[in-house]
Amino acid sequence: MKTTPRRTPAALLLLGGILFAGGCSDPTYDTSTPQAAIDSMQAMLEDERPDLLPDLLYVEPRPITFDDGVTEASAIEDVRAKLSDMLAQLWRVARRLQSEFPDEVVEEGERTMVSFTDDAFGDWFGAVLADPFAVLQEQRDRIVVEDMYDGTAAVLIDDDPAFGGFVSMIETPDGWRISLPVQYAQSSEFWPQTRYEWSVIASMLLGIENSLSDFESELNRGGFRSLAHASERAGRLLGESVIVQSVIYGMMKRGDEEDTG
Repeated sequence: MKTTPRRTPAALLLLGGILFAGGCSDPTYDTSTPQAAIDSMQAMLEDERPDLLPDLLYVEPRPITFDDGVTEASAIEDVRAKLSDMLAQLWRVARRLQSEFPDEVVEEGERTMVSFTDDAFGDWFGAVLADPFAVLQEQRDRIVVEDMYDGTAAVLIDDDPAFGGFVSMIETPDGWRISLPVQYAQSSEFWPQTRYEWSVIASMLLGIENSLSDFESELNRGGFRSLAHASERAGRLLGESVIVQSVIYGMMKRGDEEDTG
């Protein structure tokens, strides 16, 4: 007797795919020492996982809780998550540009002098957009970390403190992380002081991600004649998003000054 093959319902296949995807986890990287953490940063890029780079950043939150019950630690984690998503989208756009304009990307990457004039904006921005993590990869051999054996480590570039000592490393319960001197940043007028200001920072990163996504869609549809042409369009999309959020943030900061003035 001939039997008819049974077809697996599409819903069952979809469910299986979801369960399988849910079983996959992010790769783990060694951050047990300062040097291992720096090496892991390079490994993340080699593995095409720039979305994991924010995991290596440490911003010490203040022990405060905002009016809506959200802690500053939670607000910072929200910003970190948005930054992760944005970097993932940036990576996808970069790979798409490299595929679409391979010769131009190589040519731009080999330039040693960059012009910041309006006429050259497309070329300059195109080089950055097509390989946004090149600086981290190219400067790897110049970066050295020195363990101070007090839970901190110095980051040196060509034996000098990185960014004038602004960047260092700190040992946390989760391993070594790049630390920013928040004690100085928090005294700045630009540092988020309220729950809503942290929300605007998160929204700004989300806006950049969405603009990059819109640009990727346009790129997939074709129509860009060069890397510079595509980059000018990306610059306009990103600029519009950042300007709107910056205006909102500036208005909130001025409101804070008036309230405390």
